[in-house]
Amino acid sequence: MSLETLWLLLLGLLLAGYFVLGGYDQGVQMLHPFLGSRDARDARDGQDAGVQGRNGLGDRNAALDAIAPFFLGNEVWLVAFTGVLFGAFPYLEGTLLSGLYPLIVAILVGLVLGNAAVQLRGRARTARGRRRWDALIVFGGALPALCWGLVLGLLLHGVPRRADGYVRIGTDDVLTPFVLACGVTTALLFAAHGAAFVALRSEPELASRARKMGTALLRAVGAAGSLALLLTLFGAGASMTNRAASAVLAALFATALVVAWWCLVRGHRVRAFAATCSATLLPVPLLGAGQYPYVLVDTAGGGLTVQQAASDGATLTILTAFGVVVIPVILAYQLWSWWLFRGRTGRRHPRYF
Repeated sequence: MSLETLWLLLLGLLLAGYFVLGGYDQGVQMLHPFLGSRDARDARDGQDAGVQGRNGLGDRNAALDAIAPFFLGNEVWLVAFTGVLFGAFPYLEGTLLSGLYPLIVAILVGLVLGNAAVQLRGRARTARGRRRWDALIVFGGALPALCWGLVLGLLLHGVPRRADGYVRIGTDDVLTPFVLACGVTTALLFAAHGAAFVALRSEPELASRARKMGTALLRAVGAAGSLALLLTLFGAGASMTNRAASAVLAALFATALVVAWWCLVRGHRVRAFAATCSATLLPVPLLGAGQYPYVLVDTAGGGLTVQQAASDGATLTILTAFGVVVIPVILAYQLWSWWLFRGRTGRRHPRYF
């Protein structure tokens, strides 16, 4: 295996890891206001900010408490992905990110606003204040999830490249049925993934509500994903160079959705979360394996190959020595944090937000 392919696999691993870990963060943010009781939704200004539990506000905090120990740590995967992209594939970064600039900025804005809102919500003294932060929390989860889906849709469909090799993406390229279907599918998938995570981590009452919400969301994911598949079959969707690999990965994605739905219905929390993890990461190998040896396919039928996008051999050799140290450290930290905060929220660690 060449160094270029090895680093492409690592790049995909980091992005898939971020989709799994950051995906449930964004999913929980989107669902957070909807997991409270009717009393919480109808709460009026002046209600005591410290009231918990029976009036629903405690449950609403519990949804955020489920992600609290991992919230900012999961962003490490995105930082590592960006570092590998800049270091190992500078030509891909230079060609692609300039064209995707509006979507990348939207993702970053959503992450910053969502993180700030989650941290500041607990300081609100009134129900109205909490509702305002809730709206910003939902926005901060939904915007990055939707934009990641739009990015995937653009890359799967193929991007327009100018004569100088750079990508220029306009509104007409984004507002196509296939790209929009991919955006909606990804946002719904992250929300379902977040519901499965809350069901896994929370107390029985909140877990039951999250399970019901997760099953409904998974059906919606299947409907939106089916639209993207139909558009592809009729020639208006994805442009794949390896159709056999693409078909296998698409079938695995559909299987993961069905398994996740069945496990949530049956109350198998761990299996359901494992299945949504699988479904959330599969779009990354679908993009990588389905378009290999290209890392970027254009609408003209060509593309940028792995060898063309990668750094020279000497640079990749130096980066490999660096990656041998850094990647195991990231994995060890993630495993340690999961072990430290294992168990349902409220049993093995306190509330955070």
